[in-house]
Amino acid sequence: MTRMLPEPAYRHGSVGKTGVLMINLGTPDAPTAKALRAYLKQFLSEPRIVEFPRWLWWFILNGIILNVRPAKSAKKYEQIWTSEGSPLRVHTARQTALVAALLEQQADSSLVVEYAMIIGNPSIAEKLQQMKVQGCDRILVLPLFPQYAASSTGCVLDGVFSELKKMRNIPDIRTVRHYHDDPGYIAALAQNVRDYWEKHGQPDKLIISFHGVPRKTLEMGDPYHCECQKTGRLLAEALELADDRYQICFQSRFGFAQWLGPYTAEILAELGKQKTGRVDVVCPGFVSDCLETLEEIALEGKAIFTEAGGGEFHYIPSLNEHPLWIEAIGNIIQTHLTGWADRRLSEEAAERSRKRALALGARE
Repeated sequence: MTRMLPEPAYRHGSVGKTGVLMINLGTPDAPTAKALRAYLKQFLSEPRIVEFPRWLWWFILNGIILNVRPAKSAKKYEQIWTSEGSPLRVHTARQTALVAALLEQQADSSLVVEYAMIIGNPSIAEKLQQMKVQGCDRILVLPLFPQYAASSTGCVLDGVFSELKKMRNIPDIRTVRHYHDDPGYIAALAQNVRDYWEKHGQPDKLIISFHGVPRKTLEMGDPYHCECQKTGRLLAEALELADDRYQICFQSRFGFAQWLGPYTAEILAELGKQKTGRVDVVCPGFVSDCLETLEEIALEGKAIFTEAGGGEFHYIPSLNEHPLWIEAIGNIIQTHLTGWADRRLSEEAAERSRKRALALGARE
């Protein structure tokens, strides 16, 4: 039987607040082998992230991976770590603050905007409890993954609903499934690229790279591949690129199984062999710069391309705090909040409700 958590103190007649919880993948607490071991253990134990027989995966994870990979991953994180901490956490926190400020101008003051991580800190459990303490009885969950995948958005929803099972008084919940073709998101992506090109000129080829997943997930019904293809096509159309000026591909392959292709590393190597003068890479699936963009693409990708004989290599930063992206998030949130604010009790009605409750014997 699931043990329910204690409920925060309740005051009759209080006006409930609406919460928005923005959720990203997560990051280790420090660029050390110890921190990476804890992070990778939690990350690679998620059944949606690694779809493998649990009994066999336990031995592979604990017997091999967690004894070898933490130190290697820590060295990669050391290369991108900032004085403020992990880039992913820094950008997610900044985005949250900017979105909160934007929504405060557009909505009522009862809106609470927070962020959490699937893996690591701050956790989904911690933030949901904090939002309940702050009086949120309605919470919108916004995964920071534009394209739906079971291994990303699916994990967010698992994390949220597993915490709801522990609550006696469950808040109203709405979720955002995806926004891979949202006009505001596409416009922000396109302007972000244009902003970069205005300062640095244009490449011979634009590589549009998405995080990879095993190909079997597509065959089993995951829409991720199709949504990435649509995002890439819409971005290319917004930039008015001919078909031969861009290439959609997938990075971050892990293990020996076949993953979604073509693989970014192989495309970069081939373009290098062709002596391509300049290649730019943009990663629309990552709304915040992180290990997969700053180390895997900006450093490793550059090395693959130039060592194969290519010319200039440019990584175009993620959306991060781009004003059009913040505006797009605000619009997505406002769309999904439709109807909630309209049914709120006024403060006068709430006070009348409280007096009736006290007259009937309520303590507070």
